[in-house]
Amino acid sequence: MDAGDDKSYDDINVTPMVDLYLVLLLIFIIMTTAGVQGVKIDLPKGSKAPALGGPKGKSITINNEGKLFLDTVPVTIAELEAKLSEHKAKVPEFPVVVRGDRATQYMMVMEVLDVLGRLDIKQIGLATQGPK
Repeated sequence: MDAGDDKSYDDINVTPMVDLYLVLLLIFIIMTTAGVQGVKIDLPKGSKAPALGGPKGKSITINNEGKLFLDTVPVTIAELEAKLSEHKAKVPEFPVVVRGDRATQYMMVMEVLDVLGRLDIKQIGLATQGPK
């Protein structure tokens, strides 16, 4: 036997464990930021007019499949009306931005505008891309 075989191991090598934690932290950061981006749509072209919005504003998105989102949360027309009504009870005047994909059928946009009219929401903006 060698004299080196009798040596006891008093310290633990934590480098692989730290590497694992850093990889998990990196994955967590990437997944968190990926979920915040919102719903991707292809906006139509528009002018350089000032935009509505702000911290109290709401965003209604209609994607090219005709699905409806209120601040990135999928909703139906009835749910949209209920949630906007609840928000209007808390904040009487707030802007709403309607973001419709250029391939969206016009009827869905009209249904959303009808809901906004029934709730007497007057600050309505239609999101577009700026001219290039």
